[in-house]
Amino acid sequence: MAKKTIKDVDLKDKKVLVRVDFNVPLKDGVITNDNRIVAALPTIKYVIDNGGKAILFSHLGRVKTEEDKAGKSLKPVAERLGELLGKPVTFVPETRGAELETAVNNMKDGDVLVFENTRFEDIDGKKESGNDAELGKYWASLGDVFVNDAFGTAHRAHASNVGIASTGIPTVAGFLMEKEIKFVGEAVTAPKRPFVAILGGAKVSDKIGVIENLISKADKILIGGGMTYTFYKAKGMNIGNSLVEEDKVALAKELIEKAGDKLILPIDSITAAEFSNDVPTEEHSGDVPDGQMGLDIGPETIALFAQALEGAKTVVWNGPMGVFEMSNFAKGTIGVCEAIANLADATTIIGGGDSAAAAIQLGFADKFTHISTGGGASLELLEGKELPGLAAINDK
Repeated sequence: MAKKTIKDVDLKDKKVLVRVDFNVPLKDGVITNDNRIVAALPTIKYVIDNGGKAILFSHLGRVKTEEDKAGKSLKPVAERLGELLGKPVTFVPETRGAELETAVNNMKDGDVLVFENTRFEDIDGKKESGNDAELGKYWASLGDVFVNDAFGTAHRAHASNVGIASTGIPTVAGFLMEKEIKFVGEAVTAPKRPFVAILGGAKVSDKIGVIENLISKADKILIGGGMTYTFYKAKGMNIGNSLVEEDKVALAKELIEKAGDKLILPIDSITAAEFSNDVPTEEHSGDVPDGQMGLDIGPETIALFAQALEGAKTVVWNGPMGVFEMSNFAKGTIGVCEAIANLADATTIIGGGDSAAAAIQLGFADKFTHISTGGGASLELLEGKELPGLAAINDK
């Protein structure tokens, strides 16, 4: 997947459009986590250090009505970006029009401008998320070069990524996008072996494509989380009141047969009578008794998974092992984090989403080679799908 990057284009005196992922959590107009802004800094700094004019834009949340716009402006993001860069950042509260065009035309080399939430264009028909050709053409007309650095939206064909790129404007990957292509993309296409995939989360339906794609690519696939019990049911085991996708039991049976001994399922569970941190927990090997629900993998499984990971050279992990937000059911996820963190000379990747949140929350973020910024996009890459946002970037 050799794509052109920001280093392959001349930025001097150029108006550089940069699609960033500034979809940050906001509470009462205050950013509660600025990780995504920080992650975009290398690309932004490269543009301005090389004499370009950085025109930044992003979506923020879902916007379908005028009421949805409240609390979804990128203004606080532009202010925080200015603090992080240590220089003024111009904010334009429009997605198109004379005010935006004038501000862009008045920029000097090294200037930074942020314009309003691209999803504000979805109020009057889905112009942004529907990849409206006219909108993509308009945004492309504002710049000379387009840098796509928003991996989190690479699995969507929107006006702000595919729409702009399809106009023929030179389109390259930013540093964050380049990193995602390198780690997540190469993990699936050219992994160092042994290659172990760890898949958790609640639903088998979310991971079917990934499991099917990885059966032929991974050396081992470890299954945890709520989807364990759909596999248990497929094996004829008792699951008590555990989460199960009845319509996926036959498919789980097929996957077990297809994968053979590559697929490693939990051998014990931490259970409780209710989905609560305030009720007594029990530990059960194999079957889950009636009246109980499995909410985490148990200590025998943690040891089994640690053993399966020994010697691994590439590890991809997507989805927690239990309800890690509740302390009684976080031990499985912590155990997997520790087992991965202790691997020597391995490329270790978290595919975004809840597993990324878990690793960060539990203090393991710096123990991984790469934590993906896009849950949905990384999942689709692991499924072997072509991502429209990536496909639209010019090939080397």
